[in-house]
Amino acid sequence: MIRLVIYDDNTQRRESLKALLSLTDGMICVADFSDCSHAVNDMETYKPDVVLMDIEMPGGNGITGVTVIKKHFPQIRIIMQTVFEDEDKIFASLQAGAEGYILKTAGAEKITQCIEEVYQGGAYMTPSVALRVMKYFNVPGNQEDSYALTPKEREVLKLLSDGLSYKMVADKLGISYFTVNAHIKKIYEKLHVHSLGEAVSLALKNRIV
Repeated sequence: MIRLVIYDDNTQRRESLKALLSLTDGMICVADFSDCSHAVNDMETYKPDVVLMDIEMPGGNGITGVTVIKKHFPQIRIIMQTVFEDEDKIFASLQAGAEGYILKTAGAEKITQCIEEVYQGGAYMTPSVALRVMKYFNVPGNQEDSYALTPKEREVLKLLSDGLSYKMVADKLGISYFTVNAHIKKIYEKLHVHSLGEAVSLALKNRIV
C-alpha cells in the first residue's frame, strides 16, 4: 500500500485527490494539509511513501518544503503538482530533490501513473514539462568525461532521463531490475547526488546524456 500525504492550499483540489486515491487500489491518503509549514512533524507522524506537493502555497513555498523533507527524510519520494510550466520552478524542484513534476491539469490516470512510477524508483514528468526541461538545459558544453560514467551507466541514465521507470529500463536493456539499481547507485556516487531528480537535472544541464 502506497501511503501519501497531500499539500495543497486548494481545499477542493485536496478533496478531489483524496477521492481519486480512495478509488485506486494500492494507494491511500494518510493526511492532507493546506501548507507545508510543519512538514518535518507531518512526515514523522504519518510516515508517507510519497508526497504530492503544491508549489505555491500561502503558508510556505513547496520547493522549500521539498528541501526540508529531503534533508530529514531522503527516502520519501516527492511529486510536484502545479499549474506552472515555468522552467525556473521546474529546475528548482529537481534541484531540491523532487522525483516527479506533473501539471494539475493532468488526468486521473496520469496522476496515479506518476505516483506508481515515482514510488517504484523512477522519475516522472508530463510531456510538456519534459520538453521545457530539455529546452532549459539546452546549453553548450559537455562534461561527460569528468564524471567517468561507463557507456552502460550513461545509457541507463539517458533512459531514466526520458522518463522510463527502473522496470522499463531493465526490460529495454535486457537486464534485471537489480542490475539497474546497481547502475543507479554507481551513478549517484559519480555524480555526487542523492536522488534521481538530481541525477537527471545534472545530466541534462551538463549534456552527459
